[in-house]
Amino acid sequence: LLALMGFLMAGDPNIDTTSRIFLKLQEIGADIIELGIPFSDPASDGPVIQRGVERALTGGTTLRDTLALVAQFRERDTETGIVLMGYLNPIEIMGYENFASSSVAAGVDGVLVVDMPPEESMELHRRLAAADIDTIYLVAPTTSAERAKDIAEACTGYLYYVSLKGVTGAAITDHESIKKTIESMRQLFPVAVHLQRGRWTGDDESDSDAPTGVFSLAQVAASDSDDDDAPPAGRFDAWARPPSQDSVEPVEGDDARRRQEEADAALARRLQAEEEEEPPPSPPP
Repeated sequence: LLALMGFLMAGDPNIDTTSRIFLKLQEIGADIIELGIPFSDPASDGPVIQRGVERALTGGTTLRDTLALVAQFRERDTETGIVLMGYLNPIEIMGYENFASSSVAAGVDGVLVVDMPPEESMELHRRLAAADIDTIYLVAPTTSAERAKDIAEACTGYLYYVSLKGVTGAAITDHESIKKTIESMRQLFPVAVHLQRGRWTGDDESDSDAPTGVFSLAQVAASDSDDDDAPPAGRFDAWARPPSQDSVEPVEGDDARRRQEEADAALARRLQAEEEEEPPPSPPP
């Protein structure tokens, strides 16, 4: 079973655009949407997402604004999974209890704190669990099998597999190695996430005005497993679906990247055209 996931940075380049892209992702079939929390030191992210963070912070986007975006989206959609993804500092400032209660009120389903390993997140994990919000952790290509097992046992949502060494935004070339690793991850937890199947950043990476986003793929193992000892699937299993019978075999290498970049650029152009066609707001009476 597969689930299509989309990522966008809250407030990039402004709240209104994020809100429209949020809905657009749902319209084009995203099963789960990860919403980035802007933070001034995104150490795990590459230049593409860093620029998105800078635009969001320049516009004044905060964690509370991010939660407000989720609440606004929930007025239109109560089914799509929503995961907040970011760094610990903004959550620490808000306070764990306040963050958990505000997140569940907004309609958040899961939280992934990039710089908070399981050993250091017990208190936040407890608060989120009490609010029925899943806690998601990262596994990297350099993570040992024993360590990956421990991290998987701490997860209550899905296991997020970082599919390349380095920062987000880089190109993926070793598809065969990633495929093998994901298969091993499936033995640890119902869902393994393959990070960054593509990104949309306008016609060129240097386009500093284009909203930043990433698409990824989740694979659900437990729901189609005959293993009685397989770990139980969480709520995210409900968003997975069988691959389309009409789907074609994936294209590898440069041609796959070219096709993805063309599709990403087309989406960015369409969003830009829609924004230009919108009439200006009426002046106040």
